[in-house]
Amino acid sequence: MGHDLLKGKKGIIFGALDEKSIAWKVALKAHEEGAQFVLTNTALALRMGTINQLAEACNATIIPSDVTIVEELETLFTESVKVMGGKLDFILHSVGMSPNIRKKHPYDDLNYDFFLKTLDISGVSLHKVLQTAMKQDAINEWGSVVALTYMASQRVFPDYSDMAQAKAVLESIVRSFGYQYGVAKKVRVNSISQSPTATTAGSGVGGFDAFFNYAEKMSPLGNASAEECADYCISLFSDYTRKVTMQNLFHDGGFSFTGISSAIMESFKG
Repeated sequence: MGHDLLKGKKGIIFGALDEKSIAWKVALKAHEEGAQFVLTNTALALRMGTINQLAEACNATIIPSDVTIVEELETLFTESVKVMGGKLDFILHSVGMSPNIRKKHPYDDLNYDFFLKTLDISGVSLHKVLQTAMKQDAINEWGSVVALTYMASQRVFPDYSDMAQAKAVLESIVRSFGYQYGVAKKVRVNSISQSPTATTAGSGVGGFDAFFNYAEKMSPLGNASAEECADYCISLFSDYTRKVTMQNLFHDGGFSFTGISSAIMESFKG
């Protein structure tokens, strides 16, 4: 049962693909909390996924857009404001893809055209979203933009490959554009650094299962689930976090600040 935390609020949710997607969970929670929103993804992703089921469950409109193409984003924002009858209050940027990881190029033998695509899709696209929204004045004052990231942006996780650089770019954009949008329109911009999560994209990273289990043992509260991440996103969309901005917020059960855990120590004892 919801608590009407987002009653009357309007938004756009990028990146819902299937039931494993964090964006999918966020959409269900946002609907439960009274929000109205548009779902968007690339035309190809929409054909591959099951997003129509989600749209029906949430009474949401689907508008295809490629997050890397400014012209498509311009249409997305224009149409979203028209469909919902007013400006936006929240945006979820849940976007990430590395052609190098998909094609199994090791980090010391990257395809640089692929690398640039990784940076564009998984990092620079946040700037394109924010710049387009700002130019169109599409977000109400005290609106909230949340982007999903991972702490490989700050520490070495070898199998995360060039996605680490993309998420470092994204987190820098959160700070820089968060300042600009805050001064101009009181819009807040934050990122959530989530635990390893068994999404379709996350599970594609090499050695995911082993690392998921390691993070579970390292985190005093255990890994945060996709559903729990959705709850956190809702809190950042709500009016209860009006003065939180430009932050990279760790949602990982304490993993990010744990040097070593007792469980891991026990595994090394003879």
